[in-house]
Amino acid sequence: MKIVIPDDYQDCVRHLDAFAKLEGHEVTIYDDTVTDEDALVERFQDADALVLIRERTPITESLLARLPNLKAISQTGGGAAHVDMAACKRHGVTVMAGTGSPYAAAELTWGLVLAAMRHIPEEFENLKAGRWQRTLGTGLKGRTLGIFGYGKIGKLIARYGQAFEMNVLVWGREGTRARAAEAGLDVAGSQAELFERSDVLSLHLRLNDDTHGIVSAEDLARMKPTALLVNTSRAPLIAAGALEAALREGRPGRAAVDVFEEEPVTNHPLLALPNFLATPHLGYVEKDSYELYFGDAFDNLLAFDAGRPVKNLAE
Repeated sequence: MKIVIPDDYQDCVRHLDAFAKLEGHEVTIYDDTVTDEDALVERFQDADALVLIRERTPITESLLARLPNLKAISQTGGGAAHVDMAACKRHGVTVMAGTGSPYAAAELTWGLVLAAMRHIPEEFENLKAGRWQRTLGTGLKGRTLGIFGYGKIGKLIARYGQAFEMNVLVWGREGTRARAAEAGLDVAGSQAELFERSDVLSLHLRLNDDTHGIVSAEDLARMKPTALLVNTSRAPLIAAGALEAALREGRPGRAAVDVFEEEPVTNHPLLALPNFLATPHLGYVEKDSYELYFGDAFDNLLAFDAGRPVKNLAE
């Protein structure tokens, strides 16, 4: 097979143990991102298969129409919302997805919580500049950790919060609330209550039509001026422009995020705010996760090439 792997920012895929699975195939890897369709066609036109790294490159009807050689897309992780499934079906392209792990994203989330609450990035910059102890951090013990969405990652975050002796408060859909109650956690009476009571509020929702913009400017305005909002899920969960406006108004007092509306980011107005902390979508970017994600993606592709049964998301 001729296989193309786009968007390998760190040029790390070829160095994974899992990469050996593709021995004998013609693999082309790109370590940058292009969004122009003509540029994508130039890169993908000879490919029999694409291995996509999460949601970095959208696969659209117009792009597929210009890729007559493409037979398969193997997606790292389980989500494929960026792939037009109906168009893939029309063009006879098989779409496969693998499994994911919640641990790396949960660990990164908690790292952001600690970094923001104790002003770790600021104090490191102060230290390098010869300034000693310029901020006063906030501890976690006894404070309320709000979790919006109690799935695999949300459950881990709840456990981390309990380990730090925080009071855990959960909100989400009916099933979410039922699972949280069964686990003995406090369940908010409403979305408004979650935002009002939380000292740290972490978003752990899938992005879909129902959750797009689910966090409104009114929700953010309900937060305490001392509170921290954390988003390692998806940026469009928050209404467009609402987070920047809220941080300028001081409710919440701080935000820490790992996701942006358009990625990769080279410039963004949030980055200029002193009460904003961000990482470049590192939640799943970790060696064990990559071995799992790419191992699955490569296995699915090899099964397809061998004619073995695979689950086609485009059917």
